[in-house]
Amino acid sequence: MNTKCSILLLIAALGGFCSCKNNDEVFAPKVITNINVVNASADTLNFYLNGTRQTNTSSLYPGGQSYYIKVPAGQQNYQFKKAGGFTDLFSMPLNLKDSTNNSLYITGESANDAFYTQDIIDTLTNFSTVRFVNAAPDAGNLDMTVGDTLSFTGKPFKSSSAFLSVGSGKKVVKIYQTGATMPIKDTTITLQPNRAYTLFAKGLLNGKGNAAFGVGTVINF
Repeated sequence: MNTKCSILLLIAALGGFCSCKNNDEVFAPKVITNINVVNASADTLNFYLNGTRQTNTSSLYPGGQSYYIKVPAGQQNYQFKKAGGFTDLFSMPLNLKDSTNNSLYITGESANDAFYTQDIIDTLTNFSTVRFVNAAPDAGNLDMTVGDTLSFTGKPFKSSSAFLSVGSGKKVVKIYQTGATMPIKDTTITLQPNRAYTLFAKGLLNGKGNAAFGVGTVINF
């Protein structure tokens, strides 16, 4: 009887020791980064992180953005499907640094049509901040002017400028093929003060409908 009691007491003591040991364990905090998925393609898309859908409230329409979403940093797998589809268009592994802002541009239906930028954003009081991204697959190198004071030159497909400051208000935005004097797109965009924007070329030069060449706007901040 005493032997049985001793064994039970020993088991209870060991259980208490293990429980205390587990409670004392220090778990490493999750390392987080931010990603904004920009749909520069002609399709309506849903995107997934390691198999879990991230566009839960709405799909990404052509020209739309997810805005910055907190995701785990490091190597992760991003998948894309057409809205209503069951098979992946493509998967894209990305290794994003922690505590950064990143934008992922989707311009077509394969991983070769996607690219990402790291977004280093500074805002100036009473000014707007603008950068130019070339997400138009067949347009070649592009120039862009914003109003009369800001210009970006010679940007190839999948490239981004830095963010630059410009006065806020209504701006005429023109996109040229590099070296040309006639714009291939001419539009007007209103910029708000204390905001950061990405203006991106999208679509195909001879595209129709959602695939038509144009200018998209991303609000980064």
